[in-house]
Amino acid sequence: MIFAAGLGTRLKPLTDNKPKALVEVCGMPMLGRVLLKIKEAGVKEVVVNVHHFAHMIRDYLYANNNFGLNINISDESDVLLDTGGGLLAASGYLMGEEPIIVHNADILTDFSLKEMVEAHVSSRADVTLLAQDRFSSRTFVYDDSLRLKGWAKKGTDKTIPPGLDTYDLRSLAFGGVSVVNPSLFTHLSKYAGEHGPIFSTTPFYAANAAHLNIRGYMPGEDYRWFDIGKPENLLKASESFF
Repeated sequence: MIFAAGLGTRLKPLTDNKPKALVEVCGMPMLGRVLLKIKEAGVKEVVVNVHHFAHMIRDYLYANNNFGLNINISDESDVLLDTGGGLLAASGYLMGEEPIIVHNADILTDFSLKEMVEAHVSSRADVTLLAQDRFSSRTFVYDDSLRLKGWAKKGTDKTIPPGLDTYDLRSLAFGGVSVVNPSLFTHLSKYAGEHGPIFSTTPFYAANAAHLNIRGYMPGEDYRWFDIGKPENLLKASESFF
């Protein structure tokens, strides 16, 4: 699944007349780059959620023959559901036995998705999160085996779950790419029933760390990674992926 429904407010004015997913890096929209990366990993069926300028994403996919993939649209035109709600809303297209790659449309990277899926399967994880040792004020926290224990905001005592002791835990930023099992939808549905249909995966994962096997994944080799949601990062990505 590709999250392509974001408003792209940090990229204004570029997103005044197009969705963030169609902002270009070296002449190619980010959505196309992510689709090609997922296709390279062997994926044949994809769900793309839409909200902001939804018709433009539909037109782009049609003009490119869906990049040779079977693509379904999860339409959030009426209400933007955030990542957790968006994933749950797309569950009808994602049910099955295969692990699901979940990729933000604004993340440009070149590590091997195949290796991430293999690590997910071999660890028997329910969820595998791309974990990065970079600065972020809000991080997931893991034990030494990279099993998720919760979430923390640096410089405060705010944690999920509340009161979590983070002293011996490792703080790692989330890289916008994950692999999840279809069994996760049962837990997402329960969470939505308690918190409402609009929610992020971040508090959901942190709140469920105790009874779900959620693992961090750090690629074994150096790789390039850019969140193109900010103009300065878009420029850096363009210089790197020319």
